[in-house]
Amino acid sequence: MLIHTNQNTEIEPSEGHGINIREAGVQSSPEVPLIELSFSVLGQAIPVDHGYELFSALAHFQPKLHDLEQLSIQTITNTTYSNRSLLLSKRSKLRIRLPVNKVPLVYPLAGRSLVLGVNKVRLGIPQMNWLQSARTLYSRMVVIKGQEQPELFLKAAQNQLQSLGIKGESRISTGSNGLFNRKTVKVRGYTVVGYGLEMVNLNDEDSLKLQAYGIGGKRKMGCGIFVPK
Repeated sequence: MLIHTNQNTEIEPSEGHGINIREAGVQSSPEVPLIELSFSVLGQAIPVDHGYELFSALAHFQPKLHDLEQLSIQTITNTTYSNRSLLLSKRSKLRIRLPVNKVPLVYPLAGRSLVLGVNKVRLGIPQMNWLQSARTLYSRMVVIKGQEQPELFLKAAQNQLQSLGIKGESRISTGSNGLFNRKTVKVRGYTVVGYGLEMVNLNDEDSLKLQAYGIGGKRKMGCGIFVPK
């Protein structure tokens, strides 16, 4: 069976969870490149804070996700807040970013039903996209352990960016009220604090590197994942 991406690439699952890739116009890399799977999400509503429940539901079907490195699971997008829930739309998506040779671990999630709190959703067949560079990236929430004050958080984030060799301007995103975009996520009953973070003036190499590695923790629960703005 061949899986087609929307960038003229064919991915063929093979025995032993490996895959063969036939690319057109995609440069190879010494490291295994990352790819992003975008699943449509069918249902009515989901909890506002669903990162931990989402990862738990996915790992229930594929336990190997617990130990998979370079795995990023974004929270479900294209939703509308209403009465302490997020309403799904025809455009709602679940995006999972992982090494391309690990696609067979998550592709079978298509058609699965997931329970998030009191809500149930079903995943559609995913589209797959290679990461694309962009000069400006943002993460809806970055979590750095022990750094809950904005000034200390930003300094710690800059240190992590420097350790990756990523140059560019970093800043905490702000809301419509002009205040720092402070966010929380619950993990096993504990409340974890983070901030939205923007990166501007990135070159192509650093942009792809930041999308591949991210910064901070809880990337399997929707945190520290950077996307083009």
